[in-house]
Amino acid sequence: METKNGSAKPDGKAPVGDDAGAGNLDKVRDILFGGQARDIDRRFQRLEERLLKETADLKDDVRKRMTALEQFVKQESATLAERIKTEHDERTDATKDLARDARETVKAFEKKTGQLDDQVGRVQRELRQQILDARQSLTDDLRQKMDDVLLRLSQESSDLRSQKADRAALAALLTDMALRLSNEPDASAEPKRKG
Repeated sequence: METKNGSAKPDGKAPVGDDAGAGNLDKVRDILFGGQARDIDRRFQRLEERLLKETADLKDDVRKRMTALEQFVKQESATLAERIKTEHDERTDATKDLARDARETVKAFEKKTGQLDDQVGRVQRELRQQILDARQSLTDDLRQKMDDVLLRLSQESSDLRSQKADRAALAALLTDMALRLSNEPDASAEPKRKG
């Protein structure tokens, strides 16, 4: 403790008078501000209790909300996972159906193509045979016609040879016709005829 002039006693103890003064000062303070201090202490204590209670309530509320949110997120995740799995399964099934349909279409196309190839081959063979038959028929007809024409020509030739007019007789006939046409009859130019 310090003395009045500010120096401390060498043993460090306050004088007895000072001790009594300090106690009096505490009493005076307690008389003047004691009620208010106790009231403030009580208010602080109530406020602290209220803050602790509200903090605990807030923690419980946050914990409940977090639990509810976590539960909601889990449910939504499970629902989404189920929906995704269902869509995946549906798409997988659709893909399998499409692949099966494509394979069946390819098989049907190959079968139809094979049938068309067979049909085209058969038609080509039939056409080739018909062309060969028509060619043979035309060749036969042409040969027959040529034989007929040659036979007729031969007959006509032989007929012409047998009915051939004599050159001299023909010349006399033509001269006579020429004289008649010119109206100058010439008695001396009578055609000589062979008997």
